Amino acid sequence: MNLKEIYELFIENGIENDPRGQKEVEKYLKRAKKHYNDLKAADKKEFDQDKLSNPYSDTRILYGLPNREVTTVLVGIDIEVGEILLADRLRERGTKIDLVLAHHPEGKALAALYDVMNMQSDILELFGVPINVGEGIMAPRISEVMRGLMPLNHNKAVDAARIFDLPLMCVHTPADNMVTNFLQKLIDDKKPDIVGDIVKLLKNIPEFAEAVKTGVGPAIVVGDEDRRAGRVFVDMTGGTGGSDDAFAKLSQAGVGTIVGMHIGEKHRQEAEKNHINVIIAGHMASDSLGMNLMIDELAKQDIEIIPCSGLTRFSRI
Repeated sequence: MNLKEIYELFIENGIENDPRGQKEVEKYLKRAKKHYNDLKAADKKEFDQDKLSNPYSDTRILYGLPNREVTTVLVGIDIEVGEILLADRLRERGTKIDLVLAHHPEGKALAALYDVMNMQSDILELFGVPINVGEGIMAPRISEVMRGLMPLNHNKAVDAARIFDLPLMCVHTPADNMVTNFLQKLIDDKKPDIVGDIVKLLKNIPEFAEAVKTGVGPAIVVGDEDRRAGRVFVDMTGGTGGSDDAFAKLSQAGVGTIVGMHIGEKHRQEAEKNHINVIIAGHMASDSLGMNLMIDELAKQDIEIIPCSGLTRFSRI
C-alpha cells in the first residue's frame, strides 16, 4: 500500500465506525463542499482540500509523497522528535521504516483539533440532549480549545520527519471512533447491571488487562462498583474533552454511567454533582485498543507493525 491508500483506508474505517452514523457524516461532507463552492477564489486557495472527503481535521498525512510505498510502519500513541530519532536510528541499524504513524495529532492536524469537536453535539443528541442544547454548550468549549492550541509549536515532529525524510501520518478521531464503537457495542450487548460489571468487562480486554499490570487499569472515579449502571455512554471520541455543562444535560436525558479515557477534575465534580457514575478506562489502553483495531487493517495487507511510544500491541487478526 502507499501513503494515500493507507490514509483513505483510515478515513473509510473512521466513517464506518462513526457514532453519528454514515448518513450524518455524509451530510457534514456535503456542507463542507457547499461552503467551499461558496468561497471567493482567493479564499479557496487557503481552504484545506482534505475537508471535502475527510471529516476528521485531526487526521492527516503530515509529510511524505502520497504514492510512497509502505511495507513497515513504526506506530506510537505520541510521535514527537524523540520517536522520529528512534525511527532514524532503527534505519541506521538496518530496520526498514517506511512510515511513522502517530495517534495523537501533530502539525496542522494538531492546530485543527478543535474543528472535529463539533461532532460531540451530534453524539450528545444520540443520548437524548437536544441538538440546539448540544451545540450551545459545545461552542464555548470548542473556542477555548482553539485558543489553547494557538501558541503551541505544532510542527516540531513534522520538521524532524522532513529532515530525515521519514513519512509521517497521524490518525486520531478515526481510531477513537473504532474504540468507541467497539466498547459501546460490547456494553450494549452484555447489558451490565452494576458499575463493577462494566469494569470486569473492560478488564477482559487485553489492552486494559495489560494496563492493570502497570497500575493504570480501569478505575471508578465517580460512584462505586455496587451502584446500578443505568444507560451507559462510552465517551471516547470527538477530539478532546467536551463541555462540563454536558453532565447535567446527560443526567436529565437518562444517562447513568459514562466510560471515558480520562477526565479533568472540574468535569469529574460535575459528574458527581449530577449523580453520573464515571469509569476511566485508561488513556493509553483505550488509545491502544483503537489503534490496534485500525492497524490490524494494515497487518492484513502484510505490512509490518513496530509498536512504540505507549502503544500496547494486540492483534485481532
